[in-house]
Amino acid sequence: MTDIIKPTTFEAIKWDSNGLIPAIVQDVQTKDVLMMAYMNVESLRQTLTLRQAVFWSRSRQTLWRKGETSGHVMRVVEIRIDCDADTLLILVEPAGAACHTGQKSCFFRSLTEFDAKPERL
Repeated sequence: MTDIIKPTTFEAIKWDSNGLIPAIVQDVQTKDVLMMAYMNVESLRQTLTLRQAVFWSRSRQTLWRKGETSGHVMRVVEIRIDCDADTLLILVEPAGAACHTGQKSCFFRSLTEFDAKPERL
């Protein structure tokens, strides 16, 4: 991962109207998709500085470092940006479960297992 990110890089990112960008988190070894969260400028800066995943909690309106309470931190190996510059892919070495339920990945259910009811769609 590059140690220095130019200020123009942050300007080139297509942040949404709330100043956020979706971040897909993937295990660098297994290639499993672990989770999706949002980042703002400050969480991206902290992630680059700490080399640990830091996100923006939309529900709590605050920064949160993944694994802060559980110990399941995610060491960031590389950050990629998609062709439209509106989504990040964060490649990590996870130190435990990614999901708050204790599952390895937040994507442990298929849609049919979710029991999709009309009010949920």
